[in-house]
Amino acid sequence: MLSSFRNRMILIFFVIIILPFLLFAYYAHIKSIEGIMNANTTIQTSYLLQARKNFEIYLNDVNDQINVLIGNKRIQELLEREPKSPAEEESFTVNMLTVLYQATPLVDAFRVRLFPIHPRTYPTYMSTIGESVTVVGEEWFQRSQASISPTWHLSEPARGKSARPLLMYVKRFSGLYDQTPRGIIATDLSEDQIKRYFSPSDQVEDQKLLLLGEDGTVLYDSTANEWTGKPFPSSSYIEAREDGSESLEIKGKKYLATSVGMDSEPWRIVSLTPMEQLTGTIDEITRLLVIILIVYLVCCVGVVAYITVNYTQPIVKLVRLMRRSESGDFRFSPPLATRLDEVGWLYRGYGSLIDRIEGLVEEASHSERKKKELEFQVLSHQINPHFLYNTLESIRWKAENHGRTDISEMVSALGNLLRLSLNSGKEITTLAREIEQVKAYVLIEQARMGKPVRILYIFGEETLAVPFLRLLLQPLVENAIEHSIRQNFEQGKIVLTGRTEGRDVVIELSDNGNGIPEEVLRRLEADEDTRSAAPRASRSGVGLRNVNERLKLYFGSAYKLSIETGEGIGTRITLRHPILREGAESTSELLR
Repeated sequence: MLSSFRNRMILIFFVIIILPFLLFAYYAHIKSIEGIMNANTTIQTSYLLQARKNFEIYLNDVNDQINVLIGNKRIQELLEREPKSPAEEESFTVNMLTVLYQATPLVDAFRVRLFPIHPRTYPTYMSTIGESVTVVGEEWFQRSQASISPTWHLSEPARGKSARPLLMYVKRFSGLYDQTPRGIIATDLSEDQIKRYFSPSDQVEDQKLLLLGEDGTVLYDSTANEWTGKPFPSSSYIEAREDGSESLEIKGKKYLATSVGMDSEPWRIVSLTPMEQLTGTIDEITRLLVIILIVYLVCCVGVVAYITVNYTQPIVKLVRLMRRSESGDFRFSPPLATRLDEVGWLYRGYGSLIDRIEGLVEEASHSERKKKELEFQVLSHQINPHFLYNTLESIRWKAENHGRTDISEMVSALGNLLRLSLNSGKEITTLAREIEQVKAYVLIEQARMGKPVRILYIFGEETLAVPFLRLLLQPLVENAIEHSIRQNFEQGKIVLTGRTEGRDVVIELSDNGNGIPEEVLRRLEADEDTRSAAPRASRSGVGLRNVNERLKLYFGSAYKLSIETGEGIGTRITLRHPILREGAESTSELLR
């Protein structure tokens, strides 16, 4: 628990020393990585922008060289008319290969291939250039046949040809003086051509430079074409398609990815730098900080242990002695009273306090015994209640013998009221006995005034059996008779109801009288001194005050009378009483 001195010391050490140290180390770590990432981003972005510029210049040059080849008059003449016989097709092959042999070295590419628009008409030529006439069925060829715009295609030849992936630039061309398609030029860019523009720095190990297509396919991978032809591992990064840098995790490894888009093609140039290469030194510093922190924590634990053994444990022992003293056990010997520091002063002071308390307890016990003796002497001179019961019973018997049943009933009710009020000296009765006492009181009032009191009792059988504090309902009924319906007994009516709500019994007493006067309600809220100084004429509401104070004294401020009253609307008094445990006979048991 944080309430102990030891735990507070640990919390103070953590909050004041360890927590700031941790926050500083974390902040320094984050800022160091952020600075390195920003510096790397600046360098990589600058490099990628320059690589993009150079690569686009190269692509434009290749396109211009292809256009020069397409504009060759001899090529245009050879493709103007398709051969009608094998001899013509053989002549075409010789002449076309001669022209290509002279012109293609001018194109800065790995290989340049020229396909007639209808390859099946030129089987000899296709065989000579190492291609099959079935190339017409390939997707890239059909796409180029149907489009006048140049297209790019990533081809991965089988081993024995070029073995490595080739980025193929395909362009359909027509005649110089008409729009009739003549053929298709396929220009292959090898790894060597692309590598001239996308070579990672040797200063960072395992760095990757990638060329990504529009759909996220890797067109070129600087690390031996490891990912070439495959989708980029992070689809979310491709979908963003924004220039800049961000941290990525690919196959369990973290990279700093920096990318720029190309202007002439829908491609992106991406640099992937392993984070471990950037933050390796920072990680070593972090490990050193962790070791220092562990040593520091061990030292802190040692300090806390020293404080615990020399200070908190003696205080804990003193607290245990105090708890024993709370239960009335004052027998102890202060083991550390010989210490000269503050702990020793605490023990010696507590010992003196216990000696003083023992003296006061003995004095109070002597006074209590004297008080009990005096009370016993007073009680011994009081009239025995059984004597009163027997006397009232004799009066009732004589009244019946003389035919005075009214006197007999009144005396019987008075005896019953006295018996129920005393309750054999117990403070707790039952709700049923309280109702019986109210009925006895009402019977006496009717006999005194010679008028019937109209009162209705509504209680469930299970409600009547609950334990109840005595003398709570009779004062309420008395108040209703005296101050609400006395002026109009013929029309006056009192309703007394009871019900249970959760762990409480709720009693409601309502009448249709004149209501409780405002000054009586104000006196219910007055303090004890004001009530004791009130004149005799202000006794109205004394019974209500008594009931209200007893409820709050025994059960707390939540259990008090709730009064709704007003002239012409009568009065409703609500009494809330907790359901007590079975067998409670006194307030001392009730409040435990």
